[in-house]
Amino acid sequence: MADNNRFSPPASPTSSVGSSFSRDNDANRLSRQDSKNDSRLTATAKRQKYLKRLFKFRQMDFEYAFWQMIYLFVAPQKVYRNFQYRKHTKDQWARDDPAFLVLLSFWLIASSIGFALVLGLTFVGFLKFILWVVLVDCVGVGLLIATLFWFITNKYMILAPPRGQDVEWGYAFDVHLNAFFPLLMILHLFQLIFLLPLINQDHFIGLLIGNTFWLVAIFYYIYITFLGYSALPFLRNTRTLLFPLTGVILLYILSLVIGWNFSRGLCNFYHYRVT
Repeated sequence: MADNNRFSPPASPTSSVGSSFSRDNDANRLSRQDSKNDSRLTATAKRQKYLKRLFKFRQMDFEYAFWQMIYLFVAPQKVYRNFQYRKHTKDQWARDDPAFLVLLSFWLIASSIGFALVLGLTFVGFLKFILWVVLVDCVGVGLLIATLFWFITNKYMILAPPRGQDVEWGYAFDVHLNAFFPLLMILHLFQLIFLLPLINQDHFIGLLIGNTFWLVAIFYYIYITFLGYSALPFLRNTRTLLFPLTGVILLYILSLVIGWNFSRGLCNFYHYRVT
């Protein structure tokens, strides 16, 4: 005891109480800081965590991902409310569960099978078609669009001062996937029923139906993209993302006037790419 007293400084009762509170406050602050550091992973760490879960199907919430897909058609605003909830609970906007991507891949393959049957592709042509749709139409174009929006929003649309907030690239890619799903279903699945008997025929009704499918699909893509970025409270002027709708409507009217069938052009393009 004498040795211990020699190495320990004397403390009054008040200083003991004060130091106790100080230690508790420091411990709580460090605990909160550690928790925050754990949740605020670097982009590389988040990507590695996401990729590790890509083939762990039992850990994926497919029911929730399917719910998101349904509501992207009927009420896409609700989907982005859940993104806001993820930000509050996990301190990130981007998905950490790859279930949506896995289900989207399933729909890509299923719709590609239907599209290949309607187009009369050979088995080799079908494999080429799937690779084109997955690697180019979805992933390749998605990487370009996500990177473009990530750059534009962080460069020109962040509120000043930024206060350390920015648009995550993973979230930009999630916005693309959300917007791409209705477009895929409309152009690669719903349209198939009308493709051969109506749309690819030489009459105005087929032209009108086919190009209207395109109008609705692109409208969904632009609108869901707008909702994705307008859900971020630190972005400004997000309504400018709706401006391309005017050009799309004008192009739609022009295509009906000059007889430009978008769906037939797409079918010819796919035939050219896989043969």
